[in-house]
Amino acid sequence: MERLTGPVQHYAWGSTTAIPDLVGAVPDGQPWAELWLGAHPSAPARIGDTGLDALVAADPGIVGTASVDRFGPRLPYLMKLLAAARPLSLQAHPSRARAESGFAAEEAAGVPRDDAERNYRDDWPKPEVLCALGDFEALYGFADPSMVADHLARLGISELDALVEPLRRPGGAEGIRTVFLRLCRLDGPERDLVERVAAAAADGVGEPTPYGLFCRTAVELAEAYPRDPGVLAALLMNRMSLRAGEAIYLPAGNLHAYLRGLGVEIMANSDNVLRGGLTAKHVDVDELTEVLDFSPVRPRVVVPQEEEPGVFVHPTPAPEFRLWRLEVSHPIAVPATPYGRILVVTSGAVRAGDLVLEQGQSAWAPAGEAVTLIGEGQDGQGQVFVGAPGVHPDR
Repeated sequence: MERLTGPVQHYAWGSTTAIPDLVGAVPDGQPWAELWLGAHPSAPARIGDTGLDALVAADPGIVGTASVDRFGPRLPYLMKLLAAARPLSLQAHPSRARAESGFAAEEAAGVPRDDAERNYRDDWPKPEVLCALGDFEALYGFADPSMVADHLARLGISELDALVEPLRRPGGAEGIRTVFLRLCRLDGPERDLVERVAAAAADGVGEPTPYGLFCRTAVELAEAYPRDPGVLAALLMNRMSLRAGEAIYLPAGNLHAYLRGLGVEIMANSDNVLRGGLTAKHVDVDELTEVLDFSPVRPRVVVPQEEEPGVFVHPTPAPEFRLWRLEVSHPIAVPATPYGRILVVTSGAVRAGDLVLEQGQSAWAPAGEAVTLIGEGQDGQGQVFVGAPGVHPDR
Protein backbone atom coordinates (compact mmCIF):
# COMPACT_ATOMS: atom_id res chain seq x y z
CA MET A 1 0.00 0.00 0.00
CA GLU A 2 1.29 3.44 -0.95
CA ARG A 3 0.38 7.00 -0.06
CA LEU A 4 -1.94 8.71 -2.58
CA THR A 5 -2.25 12.46 -3.18
CA GLY A 6 -5.36 13.88 -4.86
CA PRO A 7 -5.84 17.15 -6.78
CA VAL A 8 -8.25 19.80 -5.50
CA GLN A 9 -11.05 21.28 -7.62
CA HIS A 10 -11.80 24.93 -6.82
CA TYR A 11 -15.42 25.27 -7.92
CA ALA A 12 -17.35 28.38 -6.87
CA TRP A 13 -19.80 26.50 -4.62
CA GLY A 14 -17.07 24.93 -2.49
CA SER A 15 -16.23 25.63 1.14
CA THR A 16 -13.10 27.64 1.88
CA THR A 17 -12.44 25.70 5.11
CA ALA A 18 -14.06 22.24 5.28
CA ILE A 19 -11.60 20.26 3.14
CA PRO A 20 -8.52 22.24 4.28
CA ASP A 21 -9.52 21.53 7.88
CA LEU A 22 -9.99 17.84 7.15
CA VAL A 23 -6.67 17.41 5.34
CA GLY A 24 -4.67 19.70 7.63
CA ALA A 25 -4.03 22.43 5.04
CA VAL A 26 -4.01 26.18 5.60
CA PRO A 27 -7.08 27.79 3.96
CA ASP A 28 -6.00 30.00 1.07
CA GLY A 29 -9.26 31.86 0.49
CA GLN A 30 -10.22 29.72 -2.48
CA PRO A 31 -13.28 27.46 -2.42
CA TRP A 32 -12.11 23.85 -2.02
CA ALA A 33 -15.07 22.05 -3.58
CA GLU A 34 -13.72 18.56 -4.28
CA LEU A 35 -10.59 16.52 -3.70
CA TRP A 36 -10.36 13.79 -6.36
CA LEU A 37 -9.00 10.36 -5.46
CA GLY A 38 -8.94 8.24 -8.58
CA ALA A 39 -7.57 7.81 -12.08
CA HIS A 40 -9.81 10.03 -14.20
CA PRO A 41 -7.48 11.39 -16.92
CA SER A 42 -8.58 15.00 -16.33
CA ALA A 43 -7.38 14.99 -12.70
CA PRO A 44 -5.66 11.78 -11.58
CA ALA A 45 -4.39 11.26 -8.06
CA ARG A 46 -0.68 10.58 -7.77
CA ILE A 47 1.66 8.15 -6.08
CA GLY A 48 4.86 10.10 -5.82
CA ASP A 49 5.30 11.80 -9.19
CA THR A 50 3.23 9.28 -11.17
CA GLY A 51 -0.46 9.54 -11.94
CA LEU A 52 -2.67 6.65 -10.86
CA ASP A 53 -4.05 6.54 -14.41
CA ALA A 54 -0.54 5.94 -15.75
CA LEU A 55 0.10 3.20 -13.20
CA VAL A 56 -3.14 1.43 -14.15
CA ALA A 57 -2.36 1.77 -17.88
CA ALA A 58 1.07 0.22 -17.33
CA ASP A 59 -0.29 -2.68 -15.23
CA PRO A 60 -4.09 -3.10 -15.34
CA GLY A 61 -3.78 -6.13 -13.08
CA ILE A 62 -3.47 -3.81 -10.07
CA VAL A 63 -7.21 -3.06 -10.46
CA GLY A 64 -8.24 -6.74 -10.31
CA THR A 65 -8.97 -9.43 -12.89
CA ALA A 66 -12.76 -9.40 -12.54
CA SER A 67 -12.86 -5.62 -12.93
CA VAL A 68 -10.63 -5.65 -16.02
CA ASP A 69 -12.75 -8.41 -17.55
CA ARG A 70 -15.90 -6.30 -17.01
CA PHE A 71 -14.67 -2.75 -17.66
CA GLY A 72 -11.35 -3.03 -19.45
CA PRO A 73 -7.91 -1.81 -18.33
CA ARG A 74 -9.02 1.12 -16.22
CA LEU A 75 -10.05 1.99 -12.68
CA PRO A 76 -13.87 1.92 -12.87
CA TYR A 77 -14.56 4.22 -9.91
CA LEU A 78 -13.63 7.67 -8.63
CA MET A 79 -13.68 8.75 -4.97
CA LYS A 80 -13.97 12.34 -3.80
CA LEU A 81 -14.15 14.48 -0.74
CA LEU A 82 -16.91 17.04 -1.43
CA ALA A 83 -17.57 20.22 0.55
CA ALA A 84 -20.49 22.46 -0.45
CA ALA A 85 -20.92 25.89 1.12
CA ARG A 86 -23.66 26.90 -1.33
CA PRO A 87 -26.01 24.94 -3.60
CA LEU A 88 -24.63 23.00 -6.54
CA SER A 89 -26.33 23.00 -9.93
CA LEU A 90 -29.52 21.11 -10.70
CA GLN A 91 -28.02 18.08 -12.40
CA ALA A 92 -28.35 14.49 -13.48
CA HIS A 93 -26.07 11.89 -14.96
CA PRO A 94 -26.61 9.71 -18.04
CA SER A 95 -27.02 5.97 -18.38
CA ARG A 96 -24.20 4.03 -20.01
CA ALA A 97 -26.05 3.86 -23.34
CA ARG A 98 -26.79 7.59 -23.33
CA ALA A 99 -23.22 8.47 -22.36
CA GLU A 100 -21.79 6.33 -25.15
CA SER A 101 -24.10 7.78 -27.81
CA GLY A 102 -23.74 11.37 -26.59
CA PHE A 103 -19.96 11.16 -26.39
CA ALA A 104 -19.74 9.61 -29.86
CA ALA A 105 -21.94 12.34 -31.33
CA GLU A 106 -19.85 15.16 -29.85
CA GLU A 107 -16.63 13.46 -30.94
CA ALA A 108 -17.98 13.12 -34.49
CA ALA A 109 -19.00 16.79 -34.45
CA GLY A 110 -15.46 17.78 -33.47
CA VAL A 111 -16.42 19.45 -30.17
CA PRO A 112 -13.20 19.80 -28.12
CA ARG A 113 -13.33 17.78 -24.92
CA ASP A 114 -12.49 20.87 -22.87
CA ASP A 115 -15.18 22.99 -24.54
CA ALA A 116 -17.29 24.65 -21.83
CA GLU A 117 -20.48 23.78 -23.74
CA ARG A 118 -19.69 20.11 -24.18
CA ASN A 119 -22.12 17.73 -22.42
CA TYR A 120 -20.20 14.45 -22.55
CA ARG A 121 -16.54 14.50 -21.56
CA ASP A 122 -16.27 10.70 -21.58
CA ASP A 123 -18.41 7.73 -22.57
CA TRP A 124 -19.22 6.46 -19.08
CA PRO A 125 -22.28 6.68 -16.85
CA LYS A 126 -21.99 8.31 -13.44
CA PRO A 127 -24.09 6.63 -10.75
CA GLU A 128 -22.83 7.76 -7.38
CA VAL A 129 -23.12 7.49 -3.61
CA LEU A 130 -22.54 10.29 -1.13
CA CYS A 131 -21.95 9.49 2.53
CA ALA A 132 -22.23 12.45 4.89
CA LEU A 133 -19.43 13.27 7.32
CA GLY A 134 -21.73 15.62 9.25
CA ASP A 135 -25.06 17.33 8.69
CA PHE A 136 -25.70 17.42 4.95
CA GLU A 137 -28.59 18.93 2.93
CA ALA A 138 -29.62 17.91 -0.59
CA LEU A 139 -32.40 18.00 -3.15
CA TYR A 140 -33.20 14.53 -4.46
CA GLY A 141 -35.61 13.51 -7.22
CA PHE A 142 -39.10 14.82 -7.90
CA ALA A 143 -41.60 15.13 -5.07
CA ASP A 144 -45.29 14.23 -5.08
CA PRO A 145 -46.76 16.66 -7.65
CA SER A 146 -50.02 17.30 -5.81
CA MET A 147 -48.11 18.23 -2.64
CA VAL A 148 -45.89 20.61 -4.62
CA ALA A 149 -48.94 22.13 -6.27
CA ASP A 150 -50.52 22.75 -2.85
CA HIS A 151 -47.34 24.42 -1.57
CA LEU A 152 -47.10 26.63 -4.65
CA ALA A 153 -50.77 27.60 -4.38
CA ARG A 154 -50.21 28.85 -0.82
CA LEU A 155 -47.80 31.45 -2.22
CA GLY A 156 -50.76 33.24 -3.82
CA ILE A 157 -49.15 34.10 -7.18
CA SER A 158 -51.67 33.76 -10.01
CA GLU A 159 -49.11 33.59 -12.84
CA LEU A 160 -47.39 30.72 -11.07
CA ASP A 161 -50.68 28.87 -10.59
CA ALA A 162 -51.22 28.82 -14.37
CA LEU A 163 -47.69 27.57 -15.05
CA VAL A 164 -47.91 24.63 -12.64
CA GLU A 165 -51.51 23.55 -13.28
CA PRO A 166 -50.35 20.27 -14.96
CA LEU A 167 -49.11 19.07 -11.56
CA ARG A 168 -52.73 18.43 -10.61
CA ARG A 169 -53.47 16.25 -13.63
CA PRO A 170 -53.46 12.44 -13.47
CA GLY A 171 -50.27 10.78 -14.65
CA GLY A 172 -47.69 12.25 -12.30
CA ALA A 173 -44.51 12.08 -14.34
CA GLU A 174 -45.92 13.76 -17.46
CA GLY A 175 -47.22 16.71 -15.44
CA ILE A 176 -43.85 17.07 -13.72
CA ARG A 177 -42.07 16.98 -17.09
CA THR A 178 -44.33 19.68 -18.54
CA VAL A 179 -43.93 22.00 -15.57
CA PHE A 180 -40.18 21.39 -15.24
CA LEU A 181 -39.64 22.44 -18.86
CA ARG A 182 -41.85 25.49 -18.48
CA LEU A 183 -39.98 26.68 -15.41
CA CYS A 184 -36.47 25.98 -16.74
CA ARG A 185 -37.25 27.98 -19.88
CA LEU A 186 -38.49 31.16 -18.23
CA ASP A 187 -36.64 34.06 -19.80
CA GLY A 188 -36.41 37.83 -19.78
CA PRO A 189 -39.05 39.57 -17.64
CA GLU A 190 -40.52 36.16 -16.74
CA ARG A 191 -37.54 35.64 -14.44
CA ASP A 192 -38.95 38.28 -12.11
CA LEU A 193 -41.23 35.46 -10.95
CA VAL A 194 -38.25 33.98 -9.05
CA GLU A 195 -38.00 37.09 -6.86
CA ARG A 196 -41.75 37.19 -6.31
CA VAL A 197 -41.81 33.54 -5.24
CA ALA A 198 -38.93 34.09 -2.82
CA ALA A 199 -40.63 37.14 -1.33
CA ALA A 200 -43.89 35.25 -0.85
CA ALA A 201 -42.08 32.23 0.59
CA ALA A 202 -40.30 34.35 3.21
CA ASP A 203 -43.50 34.48 5.24
CA GLY A 204 -43.55 30.69 5.60
CA VAL A 205 -39.90 30.04 6.41
CA GLY A 206 -40.49 29.78 10.15
CA GLU A 207 -43.17 27.07 9.93
CA PRO A 208 -41.99 23.69 11.36
CA THR A 209 -43.84 21.91 8.55
CA PRO A 210 -43.11 20.53 5.07
CA TYR A 211 -44.40 23.83 3.70
CA GLY A 212 -41.93 25.71 5.89
CA LEU A 213 -39.06 23.60 4.50
CA PHE A 214 -40.36 24.24 0.98
CA CYS A 215 -40.32 27.98 1.65
CA ARG A 216 -36.84 27.81 3.14
CA THR A 217 -35.60 26.11 -0.03
CA ALA A 218 -37.12 28.84 -2.21
CA VAL A 219 -35.57 31.64 -0.17
CA GLU A 220 -32.12 30.03 0.10
CA LEU A 221 -31.86 29.20 -3.58
CA ALA A 222 -33.09 32.61 -4.72
CA GLU A 223 -30.51 34.27 -2.49
CA ALA A 224 -27.72 32.16 -3.99
CA TYR A 225 -28.95 32.37 -7.59
CA PRO A 226 -31.08 35.52 -8.11
CA ARG A 227 -33.53 35.35 -11.03
CA ASP A 228 -32.33 31.88 -12.01
CA PRO A 229 -35.34 29.86 -13.23
CA GLY A 230 -33.67 26.78 -11.77
CA VAL A 231 -34.86 28.08 -8.37
CA LEU A 232 -38.46 27.41 -9.38
CA ALA A 233 -37.64 24.09 -11.05
CA ALA A 234 -35.92 22.99 -7.83
CA LEU A 235 -39.17 23.48 -5.91
CA LEU A 236 -40.52 20.39 -7.70
CA MET A 237 -37.99 18.28 -5.79
CA ASN A 238 -37.67 16.53 -2.44
CA ARG A 239 -35.42 18.08 0.18
CA MET A 240 -33.63 15.70 2.51
CA SER A 241 -31.20 15.89 5.41
CA LEU A 242 -28.43 13.41 6.17
CA ARG A 243 -26.57 12.89 9.42
CA ALA A 244 -23.00 11.65 9.70
CA GLY A 245 -22.75 8.09 8.37
CA GLU A 246 -25.94 8.28 6.30
CA ALA A 247 -25.73 8.04 2.52
CA ILE A 248 -27.78 8.52 -0.64
CA TYR A 249 -27.52 6.66 -3.94
CA LEU A 250 -28.01 8.60 -7.17
CA PRO A 251 -28.75 6.38 -10.19
CA ALA A 252 -28.77 7.57 -13.79
CA GLY A 253 -31.58 10.03 -14.51
CA ASN A 254 -32.02 11.22 -10.90
CA LEU A 255 -32.24 15.00 -10.67
CA HIS A 256 -30.36 16.26 -7.63
CA ALA A 257 -28.51 19.19 -6.13
CA TYR A 258 -26.35 19.18 -3.02
CA LEU A 259 -27.07 22.23 -0.87
CA ARG A 260 -24.44 22.23 1.89
CA GLY A 261 -22.22 19.89 3.85
CA LEU A 262 -19.14 17.68 3.75
CA GLY A 263 -19.10 14.10 2.54
CA VAL A 264 -17.31 11.24 0.82
CA GLU A 265 -18.45 10.42 -2.70
CA ILE A 266 -17.80 7.40 -4.85
CA MET A 267 -19.00 7.12 -8.44
CA ALA A 268 -18.34 5.51 -11.76
CA ASN A 269 -15.15 7.00 -13.20
CA SER A 270 -16.83 9.74 -15.20
CA ASP A 271 -17.14 13.53 -15.35
CA ASN A 272 -20.44 13.63 -17.26
CA VAL A 273 -22.85 16.18 -15.75
CA LEU A 274 -26.00 17.51 -17.43
CA ARG A 275 -27.23 20.73 -15.82
CA GLY A 276 -30.60 22.46 -15.68
CA GLY A 277 -29.93 25.58 -13.63
CA LEU A 278 -28.40 27.06 -10.45
CA THR A 279 -25.04 27.47 -12.13
CA ALA A 280 -22.95 29.73 -14.32
CA LYS A 281 -21.77 26.64 -16.20
CA HIS A 282 -23.26 25.26 -19.39
CA VAL A 283 -26.98 24.44 -19.14
CA ASP A 284 -28.62 22.17 -21.74
CA VAL A 285 -32.22 21.64 -20.70
CA ASP A 286 -33.05 19.66 -23.84
CA GLU A 287 -30.31 17.09 -23.25
CA LEU A 288 -31.01 16.97 -19.53
CA THR A 289 -34.66 16.20 -20.30
CA GLU A 290 -33.58 13.22 -22.39
CA VAL A 291 -31.88 11.57 -19.41
CA LEU A 292 -34.22 12.56 -16.57
CA ASP A 293 -36.61 10.22 -14.81
CA PHE A 294 -39.63 12.41 -14.05
CA SER A 295 -41.36 9.86 -11.83
CA PRO A 296 -41.98 11.14 -8.29
CA VAL A 297 -39.85 9.35 -5.69
CA ARG A 298 -39.46 9.17 -1.94
CA PRO A 299 -35.86 9.85 -0.88
CA ARG A 300 -34.25 6.79 0.64
CA VAL A 301 -31.22 6.78 2.90
CA VAL A 302 -28.75 4.00 2.09
CA VAL A 303 -28.44 2.31 5.46
CA PRO A 304 -24.96 0.82 5.98
CA GLN A 305 -24.81 -2.90 6.68
CA GLU A 306 -22.30 -4.16 9.25
CA GLU A 307 -20.40 -7.04 7.65
CA GLU A 308 -18.34 -7.63 10.78
CA PRO A 309 -17.44 -5.52 13.82
CA GLY A 310 -16.28 -2.12 12.61
CA VAL A 311 -16.82 -2.84 8.88
CA PHE A 312 -19.86 -1.18 7.29
CA VAL A 313 -20.78 -1.40 3.60
CA HIS A 314 -23.14 0.91 1.69
CA PRO A 315 -24.86 -1.47 -0.76
CA THR A 316 -25.93 -0.23 -4.21
CA PRO A 317 -26.66 -1.94 -7.55
CA ALA A 318 -23.78 -0.12 -9.31
CA PRO A 319 -21.16 -2.60 -10.59
CA GLU A 320 -18.51 0.10 -11.01
CA PHE A 321 -17.96 0.72 -7.29
CA ARG A 322 -18.54 -0.32 -3.72
CA LEU A 323 -18.02 1.77 -0.58
CA TRP A 324 -17.11 0.72 2.96
CA ARG A 325 -16.67 2.67 6.19
CA LEU A 326 -14.21 1.19 8.68
CA GLU A 327 -14.27 2.16 12.35
CA VAL A 328 -10.77 1.11 13.35
CA SER A 329 -10.62 0.56 17.12
CA HIS A 330 -9.14 -2.94 16.71
CA PRO A 331 -7.18 -4.61 13.87
CA ILE A 332 -9.38 -4.67 10.73
CA ALA A 333 -8.63 -6.34 7.40
CA VAL A 334 -9.36 -3.97 4.52
CA PRO A 335 -12.17 -5.47 2.37
CA ALA A 336 -12.02 -6.49 -1.29
CA THR A 337 -8.48 -7.89 -1.42
CA PRO A 338 -8.90 -9.07 -5.07
CA TYR A 339 -9.37 -5.47 -6.20
CA GLY A 340 -7.50 -2.17 -6.34
CA ARG A 341 -8.72 -0.05 -3.42
CA ILE A 342 -8.51 3.59 -2.41
CA LEU A 343 -8.52 4.48 1.29
CA VAL A 344 -9.12 7.89 2.84
CA VAL A 345 -8.91 8.60 6.58
CA THR A 346 -11.67 10.95 7.75
CA SER A 347 -10.85 11.04 11.47
CA GLY A 348 -8.09 9.80 13.77
CA ALA A 349 -5.16 7.87 12.36
CA VAL A 350 -4.36 4.30 11.28
CA ARG A 351 -1.29 2.23 10.56
CA ALA A 352 -0.70 -0.48 7.97
CA GLY A 353 2.80 -1.89 8.42
CA ASP A 354 5.21 1.03 8.26
CA LEU A 355 2.69 3.37 6.65
CA VAL A 356 0.80 5.73 8.96
CA LEU A 357 -2.21 7.58 7.58
CA GLU A 358 -3.53 10.55 9.50
CA GLN A 359 -6.82 12.39 9.09
CA GLY A 360 -7.24 13.59 5.51
CA GLN A 361 -4.58 11.30 4.08
CA SER A 362 -5.18 8.63 1.43
CA ALA A 363 -3.58 5.48 0.09
CA TRP A 364 -3.77 3.01 -2.81
CA ALA A 365 -3.83 -0.74 -2.16
CA PRO A 366 -3.40 -2.81 -5.35
CA ALA A 367 -5.33 -5.98 -6.10
CA GLY A 368 -4.02 -8.99 -4.20
CA GLU A 369 -2.39 -7.05 -1.37
CA ALA A 370 -3.88 -7.99 1.97
CA VAL A 371 -3.93 -4.96 4.26
CA THR A 372 -4.70 -4.85 7.99
CA LEU A 373 -5.30 -1.52 9.68
CA ILE A 374 -4.70 -0.77 13.36
CA GLY A 375 -5.58 2.42 15.20
CA GLU A 376 -2.76 4.90 15.69
CA GLY A 377 -2.21 7.94 17.84
CA GLN A 378 -3.36 8.97 21.29
CA ASP A 379 -6.77 7.26 21.24
CA GLY A 380 -5.79 4.41 18.89
CA GLN A 381 -8.81 4.87 16.61
CA GLY A 382 -9.51 5.97 13.08
CA GLN A 383 -12.33 6.20 10.58
CA VAL A 384 -11.49 5.10 7.06
CA PHE A 385 -13.54 5.00 3.86
CA VAL A 386 -12.59 2.36 1.30
CA GLY A 387 -13.59 2.26 -2.35
CA ALA A 388 -13.24 -0.67 -4.73
CA PRO A 389 -14.79 -2.01 -7.95
CA GLY A 390 -18.28 -3.33 -7.35
CA VAL A 391 -18.09 -6.46 -9.51
CA HIS A 392 -18.31 -9.69 -7.50
CA PRO A 393 -17.47 -7.93 -4.21
CA ASP A 394 -15.86 -10.34 -1.82
CA ARG A 395 -13.13 -10.44 0.75
